[in-house]
Formats: sequence, structure tokens, C-alpha cells
Amino acid sequence: MTTKEILADNKYRTWDIPNQTWQYYQEWNNAIFLHWQVDVDELRKFVPDDLEIDLFEGKPWVSLVAFTMEKIRPKNLPYFPPISNFDEINIRTYVKRNNKTGVYFLSIEGGTKISCKIAKLLSELPYRFSKMERQENSYKSNNETFNDSLFLKFSKGKFIKQKTDFEKWITERYALFQDSSNGINSFDIHHIEWPLYNIEIEQININYPRFKNLIGNSPTYTHYSTGVQVIAWNKQTIKF
Repeated sequence: MTTKEILADNKYRTWDIPNQTWQYYQEWNNAIFLHWQVDVDELRKFVPDDLEIDLFEGKPWVSLVAFTMEKIRPKNLPYFPPISNFDEINIRTYVKRNNKTGVYFLSIEGGTKISCKIAKLLSELPYRFSKMERQENSYKSNNETFNDSLFLKFSKGKFIKQKTDFEKWITERYALFQDSSNGINSFDIHHIEWPLYNIEIEQININYPRFKNLIGNSPTYTHYSTGVQVIAWNKQTIKF
């Protein structure tokens, strides 16, 4: 799809696309979603007080999303594969700010050092480098500094024709919120609805010591997606 076509497909959004000119294009491809229902008091330890924890039917959720970032580039510039393409794992939860729903990252790992440095510099998102190895039906990462590791072996299932309210709630998010030294950074994004598939997890080994009370080897729900093309706007800082 062209960027104009992506922007025109927006009827499912809960607020309007920003009036400002978009600044970045990227693709989030071949994504594995693992979701856990968690304890709100435990989750609150990791989320800034200035953000409200968003709930589905009264319960908070945390997700691990492992995917491949591709073709990330500024508007009007070509992408450069050695920097633009890399594997990524994020651990995220779901938040609100002034009734605007979005995600908050507990952790973001990238598989290329230079890409992590540039992304962190430009966005202030908490990127860090981890060694990653991806094959068609497996995903592996390791970070010796934090003693974090992930191994997944999986097989893609059938396309989900009719999403549940929960599946829409946990995947269709068009804002990111992240704390910084100056306040909370807010990022608007847009993409078509995630195409979701069932997934069978054949092997799983997740070890993130800092989040051991949030995520583990028994996710509540799992999904797979072939991916989405993403339009992003510059960050806006909410100062306190």
C-alpha cells in the first residue's frame, strides 16, 4: 500500500489522524504476540504515575512482541537496510493519557547495535542491543548485561476472520507513551488493522528477571501477524 492508502484507511480509529505532516515510515513484519494478564499493583511498579493503566474488563495486561523491523526511514528519504532492518523484541503494557489509549514500553531490544543507538537518540525510547537470531519458525535472543533471554519455536495457524473485542483492544493501538527526563513523550502512529492468525507455540523459554512477576512461559493468549506498514509522527513532550 502507498502511504496515502494507509492514511485513508482509518475508520476503525478512536481519534483523528494528526493534522501535522507525518515524519517516519516503517514496517513491523512477522510479529509474534504473547499476552499475560497481570496484577495491577505489580505492574504499577514499572509504569509512571502520570500514565493511567488501561484495563480490559477490569484487568491489566502485558505483552511481549517479537517481530522484524524493516524499511524504517524519515519522510522523503530512502531506507538503508544495514540500519533500517533489524529484529526487535518489546515488552509493553497498555495505558491512557487524557482518554487517549496507547502503549508503554517496559523494555525494547534491537538486534543491531547501530540501529539501537540511532533509534534511542532520535526517539528517546529505551532501546538496547541484544543478540538475536531469527528463522522461519523460531526466534532467539540473549542479553548478557541484563541476563535476559528468549527462545520461541512456533507454527503459524489459521487467519482470524472475526477478531474478538479483546484482540482489537490489545493490538489496535495508535499512540506510544514513554517517560523521559523532561516529562512524558507521546508519539502518534497509524497503520491498517493488524491481520491476526492463530499460532501454536511448540517451545518457549522466557527469562527476564526484572519482569519475572509479569511474564513467563505460560502466556494467557498468543497471536501471529504477517505485519503492518506504519506511519509515525514526531514526538510531543508533555512537560511536568
